[in-house]
Amino acid sequence: MHQSLGNCQSFEQLDQALHIQADNAKVWVQVWSPTLLQIQICIHDAKEDFSYALDSSPEKTPITITDSADRITLQTASFKLEINKAPLRFAFYTIDGQLINQDDPAFGTCWLGHQITTYKSLQADETFIGLGEKGGNVQRRGSSWTNWNTDAFAYGVDTDPLYTTFPFYIGLHSGLTYGIYFDNSAKSHFNFGASNHRFSSFSAQDGDMNYFFFAGPTVKDIVLEYAKLTGTMPLPPKWSLGYQQCRYSYYPDKEIKEIAQTFRDKNIPCDVMYFDIHYMQDYKLFTWDEARFPDPKKLLQELRAQGFRSVPIIDPGVKIEPGYDAFESGLEQDIFAKYPDGEPFSADVWPGTCYFPDFTKPEGRTWWKQQMHKVTSVGFAGFWNDMNEPASWGQDMPDLIGFDYENHPTTHIKARNVYGMQMARATYEASKDDFAGKRPFVLTRAGFSGVQRYAAVWTGDNTSSDESMLLGARMVTNLGLAGVPFAGYDAGGFIGDASPNLYKRWISLGAFSPFFRGHSQINTKRSEPWSYGEEAEEVARNYISLRYRLMPYIYAAFAQASETGMPVARSLLLDYQDDPQVLAPKFQNQYQFGPSFLVCPIESEKQLEEIYLPEGQWYDLHNDTALAGSQTHIVKCPTYRLPVFVKASSIVPMQSVTQHMDEKPSDVLTLHIYNGTQENDFVYYEDDGESFDYQNQMYYRQHIRFDPKTKTLAWSKAQGKYISQCTSLRIYWHGFDSLHTCTIEGRSVPLQKQDYVFIPPVSNFDPFYTEQDQTLCIKNLPYIEVPLRASAFEVSYI
Repeated sequence: MHQSLGNCQSFEQLDQALHIQADNAKVWVQVWSPTLLQIQICIHDAKEDFSYALDSSPEKTPITITDSADRITLQTASFKLEINKAPLRFAFYTIDGQLINQDDPAFGTCWLGHQITTYKSLQADETFIGLGEKGGNVQRRGSSWTNWNTDAFAYGVDTDPLYTTFPFYIGLHSGLTYGIYFDNSAKSHFNFGASNHRFSSFSAQDGDMNYFFFAGPTVKDIVLEYAKLTGTMPLPPKWSLGYQQCRYSYYPDKEIKEIAQTFRDKNIPCDVMYFDIHYMQDYKLFTWDEARFPDPKKLLQELRAQGFRSVPIIDPGVKIEPGYDAFESGLEQDIFAKYPDGEPFSADVWPGTCYFPDFTKPEGRTWWKQQMHKVTSVGFAGFWNDMNEPASWGQDMPDLIGFDYENHPTTHIKARNVYGMQMARATYEASKDDFAGKRPFVLTRAGFSGVQRYAAVWTGDNTSSDESMLLGARMVTNLGLAGVPFAGYDAGGFIGDASPNLYKRWISLGAFSPFFRGHSQINTKRSEPWSYGEEAEEVARNYISLRYRLMPYIYAAFAQASETGMPVARSLLLDYQDDPQVLAPKFQNQYQFGPSFLVCPIESEKQLEEIYLPEGQWYDLHNDTALAGSQTHIVKCPTYRLPVFVKASSIVPMQSVTQHMDEKPSDVLTLHIYNGTQENDFVYYEDDGESFDYQNQMYYRQHIRFDPKTKTLAWSKAQGKYISQCTSLRIYWHGFDSLHTCTIEGRSVPLQKQDYVFIPPVSNFDPFYTEQDQTLCIKNLPYIEVPLRASAFEVSYI
């Protein structure tokens, strides 16, 4: 039998909170902001007060509480919470009385044994999105999902669970929007009307019912509020936004040097080379295979001199081997997870039988820092945490294993989903200590809400298939909705052999992904850009080079993400939530990259595709063809040409191409302005790209405003103490067919024209076929050149 809350016996107001005593539980209602409220329910004497996810605290918020015979009403400036007393149930309303969300009248919150569940009444037209890294469709109505971090090798479209846990979703109905974040790290389950037509629900195997309610008003507002609650990412080092090359594995040292040199010889930009598990001696942490890598410090110095950073894999398992320092010191300092009888938990993974550090124990993270110094001192610039669900052969870690959980002792049931996040935290903090003021880069496979404060997330062991490529695009935008802007996938697929066409599609799509890495598994076809033939190599060079040219635009998007939590790869729901087409399965893979680009992933063998453009006017990136929004279009998409569109009124800064981030681009900042009817702003951003000095105003930030009504392009006075590395502007005017004159401070600026390409056509390898794709060129594009200045200035046009 289930046990419900029962009735409200009494309540008291504590500042902007309520404490309710029910028949069978205690309830706390805490207002965090005008649009955010927390409900916590427990059957114990005291609620659980610790959370790894939260990174903020309640702000002072005026509230009004009224009491009547049958209900308590709590009201902020944005919503009302009505608390029915008998039985105790919660319902959220807009200020004018529209129902946003309510408990199922019969069940509300109740227990089945240790499992606690909240049931919410389904609204007739309700749709659901969210949960981060999940498969299936973007629209979750009619489906159910489990959160239990899992090593999901070769996962498919419907595989669940996967590697990470983000118990946060958004509901939409009747023109209203709300969000729910379930702050419980135990194994959880979400049902959005699967196998029933009565309720949605969320439950946990153990612990309190502790959820946050976000009262809209839009998807974007909720995403930003959630990011504020769980923390935004620190600004990553700029080099980590470049292309990264990996394989399981490159060895010996001669091979990785050969790969690096080939990138430079072929003029394919690249910033990072990875070291997978074969760099270690018998896969043991913090060791080197001296036969394969006799002088790792010298090797990393040589790579660094070529402009490459080096990133190694580091898994959590510590081999049980007497005399092995990590094993001996870990035992001595008592940092391994244990059974209840005190014996360390052991399981088999790559090195053999291993113990596993308890990263939820402060002493465990301190020990990890000591061990990490062995590899940071060699010259690595970042670290890749893998197998940190934690994974082991057999994939069934016993639930009774104990964890410290910041001096709140618990079991594997509650600790598993935060294990990878806390490993990433330990790695990030160790790197920050050792890197002497430089920003660390940490990549993780497993995580929990708030992991963005420590690491980028990639989507694990995908397959070389169209389905996996398209799923990756959806998962990255879903991770953006879950507060993780720095996310990506293994371009080309990790498992199996990509066809040349699939690789071309995927590498061009990866250029518009926040995290951009090529990776492949042992015993599969090599997956460097030159591994798929000459045409695929050119496509890879073209799109990787475009990404480097777009770095001012991309870096500005990351700066915004760091400040506010706004995703880099953006679900179309952020700007077009009232358009039902953006949730249609046919168009659900499309997304915005930053504020301006709309990217349309395409299957590898398609040459024509139907795409959907939301409201407004759009320009084909490749040729400036203007297309109307709120309708579908059939577009040609040969494999060397990814359909990408630019929103009207966009402002897109670019630079000259470089081969890596240490190579300085020219001092000319290129600015692309797309004609439109709406005003638009862009915040241009620079800093040194590697230190934390930006936190002390060592940045260059300048607001650029395009106003088609006054026909002006205006720059504000620059903020910050950093001096821009650009001295001049070249402004391209897209869609300004009748542009006649540009002036700055009343002085006419010469108007020039040139043919312009974002992606050059691939070479003609057929001597009998000489025609090239003319849709990859913008003919006679007008531009002007003016000095870039830190003071405010304005360009007018007629």
